[in-house]
Amino acid sequence: MNLPSGTKTVLADIALALVALFWGLGFVAMKDALDSYPTFWLLVLRFVSAALLMAAIFRRRLSGLSRSGIRAGIIIGLFLFLGFATQTLGLNYTTPGKQAFLTATYVVLVPFLSWALKKKFPGFISFAASIICVTGMALLTLQHGFSIGAGDSLTLLCAFFFASHILAIEYFTADEDPVCLAVIQIFMVGLLSLPFALLFETWPGFSGGSGVWSIAFTVLFCTIFAFAVQNVAQKFTPSTHTAIILSLESVFGALSGILFMGEVFTARMAAGSALILAAVLLTEAGPSLLKSAAGLLPAGEERR
Repeated sequence: MNLPSGTKTVLADIALALVALFWGLGFVAMKDALDSYPTFWLLVLRFVSAALLMAAIFRRRLSGLSRSGIRAGIIIGLFLFLGFATQTLGLNYTTPGKQAFLTATYVVLVPFLSWALKKKFPGFISFAASIICVTGMALLTLQHGFSIGAGDSLTLLCAFFFASHILAIEYFTADEDPVCLAVIQIFMVGLLSLPFALLFETWPGFSGGSGVWSIAFTVLFCTIFAFAVQNVAQKFTPSTHTAIILSLESVFGALSGILFMGEVFTARMAAGSALILAAVLLTEAGPSLLKSAAGLLPAGEERR
């Protein structure tokens, strides 16, 4: 069915919101899995398992993968791994709240990087929504004082890599099969995590329990579903939309903490969540409102 481009963009944005929902729920699952498995072994289990399952499911599509598609998938996967690696390393030297906020600065980085690479201004709405979103993230995640240390610098670097990952997907999915790219990038994260697991961590063995079910959830929903949908959706929506909508992950993560872990949701956190939702609504409805306002102005007054 040949849908209008505007409809495709809306459907893509809805799909990305669903991705953010699963990633938000994934915070609880990953925390539970970390009780049984160290960080890099968990990444190996999560991403290698997901890649193998996707390779089996999409083997026919992968058989037609070109050399350029393989190269594109490796580049995307490298950015994703560097984001996870610097984030994981940085968490050893900073607090989770500060890291959540600093990671979210990729929302602001995406419009600037997009402008630099494409030489095309993404629009004032994108920048305004990004600033509102980051302000909301500050209220949602920063519960204490703020200062910049070594871990915070590493986390800012991780935000740069996650922003680059979003832009790389947008660039390469224009010409390559997004599902095939998802398989390769997921495999790359697992493969590159393996040396760190072997060098710095001890394999805990398969102990069973809830950790296995938590890994299964992250494999199926937070990895296979989420990255495949993100890649496909980014064929039809701008990278600036993607960054802001995926920031809903933090809101869903906070809500899942309340529902499943008994965490307290303060008024400050509620205000932060409201600002993030406002940023998403501005991203979705802002362009249409501007066009409507311009249409109501007398001829010749739109650009004053």
